[in-house]
Amino acid sequence: MRKLNMEELNRLSVEEFKEVKKSPIVIVLDNVRSLNNVGSAFRTSDAFLIEKIFLCGITGRPPHKEIQKTALGATQSVAWDYLPTTLEAIEQLKSAGYQICSFEQVDQSMMLDKFVPNNEAKFALVFGNEVFGVEEEVIKNSDHVIEIPQLGTKHSLNISVTMGIAIWDFVVKMGILKK
Repeated sequence: MRKLNMEELNRLSVEEFKEVKKSPIVIVLDNVRSLNNVGSAFRTSDAFLIEKIFLCGITGRPPHKEIQKTALGATQSVAWDYLPTTLEAIEQLKSAGYQICSFEQVDQSMMLDKFVPNNEAKFALVFGNEVFGVEEEVIKNSDHVIEIPQLGTKHSLNISVTMGIAIWDFVVKMGILKK
């Protein structure tokens, strides 16, 4: 067993990435304050061929060196848009046929391990502010509110970890890796 070199990884070029069919998933960042978390969203989105990222409210936007530090160039491959409010993004996505899935802890949330996405649907995954979470109005306008089950003492995971778990789960359950 040996570690693969960059050529053996057979990754897409930025141009190929832009042309290839994407996963039917978009990411919505609801007032995410950490530029490192924004960069992580880009890098994870690149890894799983996410269609687009919506940066909303106070969420930082490229180009910025702190975003680039964790994105490692993914701001060049992944499409993104900025909207002043997350509700604007949700309305736009709903009208385009996306199911809105907010990741938050609410009294009627569905645990991620129990949620089965329709592999014919398009999804917008909403991730909230590191301190305040997803805005209440966004939650009320979501089709699904999903929670990642946890076992320890902390009340939440870091947003970059939450995104990685959630996106991976959707990609696997929707059969995107098999295509």
